[in-house]
Amino acid sequence: MEHQPLITNDAVVLGLLMAILVIIFKTSHSKRPVFAKFYQYVPALLLCYFVPSVFNSLGIVDGEQSNLYFVASRYLLPASLALLTLSVDLQEIRKLGFKAVIMFFSGTVGIILGGPAAILIVSFFAPDIVGGVGPEAVWRGMTTIAGSWIGGGANQAAMYEMFKPGNDLYSTSIAVDVIIANIWMAFLLYGAARSAKIDKLFKADASAIEHVKNRVEAYRASIAKIPTLTDTISVLAVGFVATAIGHAAANFIAPFLETNFPVLETYSLTSTFFWIVIIATIVGLVLSFTKARQLEGVGASRLGSVMIYILVATIGMKMNVMAIFDNPGYFLVGAVWMLVHVTVLLTVAKLIKAPFFFVAVGSQANVGGAASAPVVAATFHPSLAPVGVLLAVLGYTIGTVGAYLTGILMQFVAP
Repeated sequence: MEHQPLITNDAVVLGLLMAILVIIFKTSHSKRPVFAKFYQYVPALLLCYFVPSVFNSLGIVDGEQSNLYFVASRYLLPASLALLTLSVDLQEIRKLGFKAVIMFFSGTVGIILGGPAAILIVSFFAPDIVGGVGPEAVWRGMTTIAGSWIGGGANQAAMYEMFKPGNDLYSTSIAVDVIIANIWMAFLLYGAARSAKIDKLFKADASAIEHVKNRVEAYRASIAKIPTLTDTISVLAVGFVATAIGHAAANFIAPFLETNFPVLETYSLTSTFFWIVIIATIVGLVLSFTKARQLEGVGASRLGSVMIYILVATIGMKMNVMAIFDNPGYFLVGAVWMLVHVTVLLTVAKLIKAPFFFVAVGSQANVGGAASAPVVAATFHPSLAPVGVLLAVLGYTIGTVGAYLTGILMQFVAP
């Protein structure tokens, strides 16, 4: 019989998640020494994932039974992406140069090489951990991690359908994906607070990033005003109309491509979720060339960030921190994999003297996708969130192809 959580009512669960978020935000901005010291070492964003996961692990809530993640990912995520890209200045972002794109693709290459490398390394001293046959072959489960780490949820689902790992293996893969990814994100957020020192170590020039920050800040200051009710409704209307356009178009495009061009399933192009995210972001980009861009002055990106943080909490609610004890060997494989990704990233960053901002956002656009890349970018400065959005969208478009290649390589080296 399926275990019933203590709280089954989603309205109560949502209230709990919002209470968790407000406590984290209030304490992280508190002037009290105890909180200032605590948040110096523990990033607030990480707690937004971790605290809901504790409630899930203790059986107080159940992220799998709840519909909150579905609502947040299908309705709030596309709305937030439209609002975060509404104020984007593509001309200014272009001035960041090619280092941002180079670091993104370095992260992708690190994941593609890291999967088979992790299997090879672990097979030398513990072949049982990376063995298995048929649906229980570990490499099959790892393909779903590759889908998530290069693209996102749609790409992960595509890998599940393509390589068909067993359900238990898939569940463990999701736990490895989320927990390892969040441990790495903790390091990135820790580094973000010390980015100036890291840039000095890498001899990186961050002046282009400073220039973009200053230009965006100046623009925001020039249009900022206290929002009226009409302003706030206008902002929300843009977000949810973009979501509606995304859903309407996706419900036509995805089935059309699936029926007429089934080969495109390999590239996630038959995924409804993929098109919802892409089209909502495009709507935001198109509106950034119109007067709608001035809605940034009444808090468009702020409301977009609220939606992202609600999504972050619902993602955390699906995590089971106790899963790490169920199959610790699998987590070792995930840790080695992430280590290869990090090594490639930092090596390339050192060679091309890339600022740490590009390292963090390039990595998260791969590993975290649209849910966390803009948030990590915003920890450097709120005006940089659109850079995270655009790179995350790039991750979605190449995620399935990259993950498929990773899967083939892992199959080749698996014992």
